[in-house]
Amino acid sequence: MAELVNPQNTIAVLQKYQFHFQKKYGQNFLIDAHVLQKIMACAQITKQDFVLEIGPGIGTMTQFLCEHAKTVAAVEIDENLIPILQDTLKEYENVSVIHEDILKLDLLQLSEQKNGGKPIKVIANLPYYITTPIIMGLFENHVPMESITVMVQKEVADRMQAAPGTKDYGALSLAVQYYAKPQLIANVPPNCFMPRPKVGSAVIRLICYETPPVQTVNEDFMFRIIRASFNQRRKTLANSLHNAQNLSLSKEAIFESIEKMGLSLQIRGESLTLEQFAELANLLYKRIEQTDHEM
Repeated sequence: MAELVNPQNTIAVLQKYQFHFQKKYGQNFLIDAHVLQKIMACAQITKQDFVLEIGPGIGTMTQFLCEHAKTVAAVEIDENLIPILQDTLKEYENVSVIHEDILKLDLLQLSEQKNGGKPIKVIANLPYYITTPIIMGLFENHVPMESITVMVQKEVADRMQAAPGTKDYGALSLAVQYYAKPQLIANVPPNCFMPRPKVGSAVIRLICYETPPVQTVNEDFMFRIIRASFNQRRKTLANSLHNAQNLSLSKEAIFESIEKMGLSLQIRGESLTLEQFAELANLLYKRIEQTDHEM
């Protein structure tokens, strides 16, 4: 196995295929062996695992995954990378390269076909512009997963693990922490990639919960409450919820629910924990159900 993580080997492959980086796909290939080893170590890949790799690039990490996993599915959107992957992965019989947009792929069906519906492990070096839709797509479609180990923009990693009351805390923090326990593995400077991105990156591991840490009557409604609470960060929680067009909540219902929780009416959404958001959503949802029943 010629280690593609070596910069000279990466350049040789790119030149052989006259590959040009495409800005629209946010392509930055990893060229640092230490970072690659950290990812592999923290992802805890074993010979029992089916691994889904999102954005394999030229197959740098894919080769290592093939060595350690039972089977690997590498999903790549750029058609120019498909012949390169077929070349760099030709030694391995336990990998399938899928030329597809990850956001359009039926991952439930894929995990059923490849792994009998058992929890899979996801590994990815995600383009910055599309990190959140990909991760939330995995969670919201309830793909059975044990963990997600991803390289993301440092700022996004900070937001995923942020605590209430901090500047990075927001809807993404709550969504990720509802589905998984985030664990920052390593900060990765721009010189670990080719081409160099303009910002720092980080490897973060999300260990998925079998059942969420909070109970909510309606998951979709809770996330609508959360998003509305952060739409206008400077406003109070009560005003943010009342102004949210997709909620149609009366001020009376909002005030009563907030006070019932023993919170100040001046509180902002950024101060609430996941548990408090679940409680608030449950109280408001019951109010809506009561109103509908009375009508």
